[in-house]
Amino acid sequence: MSGHYFVYMLECADGTYYTGSTNNLEKRFEAHNCGRGARYTMARRPVSLVWFKDCSTRREAMRRERQLKRLPASEKMRLAHKTV
Repeated sequence: MSGHYFVYMLECADGTYYTGSTNNLEKRFEAHNCGRGARYTMARRPVSLVWFKDCSTRREAMRRERQLKRLPASEKMRLAHKTV
């Protein structure tokens, strides 16, 4: 899907949340679980995908990622427990 970007949230094995953006959600998710993703998730595997949103541009995905990262943990948890 070239031209499509995703913002996503992972729940780590320790119960924390990681937020990121990518143009290939499946490949990025696999990288996180193989230890080739972000440094944060490397020591907190396995991770599970709990939320994602399709964005039309990279800029939109990165803007949404920044917004999500500023949310308190309780809001991230509320968002994560909605269906993917």
